[in-house]
Amino acid sequence: MYITSSCSSCRKAKKWFEKYHIKFKEKNIFAMRLTREEIFEILKHTENGFEDIISDRSKIVKESTVDFDAMSINELADYIIDHPTMLRRPIIIEGKKLLVGYNEDEIRMFFPKELRKMIMESNVDQTDEMRFVYALDQYLEQNKKSKKLHLQGN
Repeated sequence: MYITSSCSSCRKAKKWFEKYHIKFKEKNIFAMRLTREEIFEILKHTENGFEDIISDRSKIVKESTVDFDAMSINELADYIIDHPTMLRRPIIIEGKKLLVGYNEDEIRMFFPKELRKMIMESNVDQTDEMRFVYALDQYLEQNKKSKKLHLQGN
């Protein structure tokens, strides 16, 4: 998860992952610069390339006289490394899944496979909050039990 500490959407995403006990790694892109490799890894998961990750609302994009369309991929990646505020945040990647920005519905794609399976098998409609929370509680309870069993087995 690529974040900045001042970003409210980043805080919401982190809180969501913590709420559902989903492990994640984070990188504050203001504290630790992105690398070209990381930018290219993010781009591999996008549908529309840089367009999906650059924020049109960022001050640097609005006020810049730079013609981003005229830049090569490497030049634009380097520009982003030097100006990370131009990125939409958070950027969350897991496997082949990518979410740019925080969206309450779309972030659910990061539920663990076992939980998604349990929800599908029990025909729980995620808009039915009570049944969804019940399925989630069941999953978390099973997860705790399996962790205890795993710890006892060591």
